Amino acid sequence: MSHSSIRSVIDERAAVAADSVFIIDAINDVEISFLQLQSAARSIAQLIADRGVVQGDSVAYAMQNSSSCALLVLGIMYGGYRATAINLVSGTQTIAYVLEHSETRLIFTERAQQELVEQAFAVNKHVVPSIEIDSDSISTLIKSNSTDSGASSAKKPETVCVDGNTDGLLMYTSGTTGRPKGVQLSHANLLAAGHNTQLAHQLTSEDRALCVLPLYHINGLCVTLMGPLVSSSSVVLPLRFSVSKFWPLTSQYGCTWFSVVPTQISYLLHAEPADSDVSLGSTSLRFGRSASAPLSPDVQEKFESRFGVPIIETMGLTETSAPILSNPLPPRVRKIGSPGIAFGCEVRIADKHQQEVARTVEGEILVRGDNVMKRYFKNPDATDEALTSTGWLRTGDLGTQDDDGYIFVTGRLKELIIKGGENIAPREIDEALYRHPAVIEAAAFACPCRNYGQRVEAAVSIDAGTDLNETTLLDFCRPQLGNFKMPDKIHFLDELPKGPSGKIQRRRLIELFVTA
Repeated sequence: MSHSSIRSVIDERAAVAADSVFIIDAINDVEISFLQLQSAARSIAQLIADRGVVQGDSVAYAMQNSSSCALLVLGIMYGGYRATAINLVSGTQTIAYVLEHSETRLIFTERAQQELVEQAFAVNKHVVPSIEIDSDSISTLIKSNSTDSGASSAKKPETVCVDGNTDGLLMYTSGTTGRPKGVQLSHANLLAAGHNTQLAHQLTSEDRALCVLPLYHINGLCVTLMGPLVSSSSVVLPLRFSVSKFWPLTSQYGCTWFSVVPTQISYLLHAEPADSDVSLGSTSLRFGRSASAPLSPDVQEKFESRFGVPIIETMGLTETSAPILSNPLPPRVRKIGSPGIAFGCEVRIADKHQQEVARTVEGEILVRGDNVMKRYFKNPDATDEALTSTGWLRTGDLGTQDDDGYIFVTGRLKELIIKGGENIAPREIDEALYRHPAVIEAAAFACPCRNYGQRVEAAVSIDAGTDLNETTLLDFCRPQLGNFKMPDKIHFLDELPKGPSGKIQRRRLIELFVTA
């Protein structure tokens, strides 16, 4: 059955699978059914309407992962309001900007985030009415709108039509320079994201996801929440990613898949062996999913060898509601080092005129489909730069496509290191560094150079118990890179700077070591 909105999906699930589990609250060990989801969504929508907020307005959420957060986000969308994600680690200046730029009319928060939100209010004196939400208040909202006679008799909020073109989500990208841009996604975009996830990973109602990425990031929201909603399956929600709790959670709740980022895969790989490592092959896990940044082939192969869980490398953007590319599931071909082929959308490699290039020729990765954003919020210039007249989104990523249709990402247009007129992709240096068994995180970046214009430097974090030094690591990389691409310097950090999804931020490294 096709659906036009998040609301229609929730209503249909409550009607035909009322008692089926949708959310497993791993914090309180509570299960929430599709009927309870509908009850909570209707109560939340009514609560917003009672505060005088008009459909189509921005309603923000500043919360860590929990069942309350998931229900709240879906409830905002259910009522036809624009759910506006607040990145909790972006800093008070950015949060203040987002609240003002998004024209937020109401913000939901939790006690742990109240001080952060109040600090953001103080930055530019832009105060927004707020409602504190916790597990008890969500339980009350569920009960206040549920009846013994089933979903059809639950009170409906007084709302106008919500369709595929209705704004569902406003999520701000960190970007590489300047202010973050607000990505405006419709209900149709979000449902396409869930459908593309279902299609790529063959999700059924029997599947169960483990969500360890924040719901204020596109991967956590569109892959591990929308995927289960569209496929009528379920999702386990702990508070956050934890190396020590990761495998026990998958076992305790019978998870069949998870979505993580490469840094989390690396942390799991470098953790000391534990009893939970043993017999992973006998668990319910079908696969793990890697996204948000390129996955080192060496890390992937070592992870699969140790844990016996196939990792499916994928690729997505905020502007595409997350997933665009994925490797197929076994036994179909997975190509290590590639994020795969297109599922549910079109992808092409194009030249600077957006014309498709021949196979194996490098160009910019373009995307077109129902998952591509409506626009950048209140930013027509950026929208015109990103979206072509024929509906293609310019991703800013460089790549090639092989004869089988698999995409290989070679770098980003704005991250290329241009040394002596030659282009060097930072990823090539990253992968050389990751091949050393002591390296946990690695990122190369460009520095100004009087002789070559730019030179290569890199930052790494390493296992605490190792005595690896710069000279040894450089000697390790030299046979792989040659002298021209070798980093001139390697910086050792306890942890590399990352965004909310765990993606390493090269821009922050440049600010730290180049512009300091």
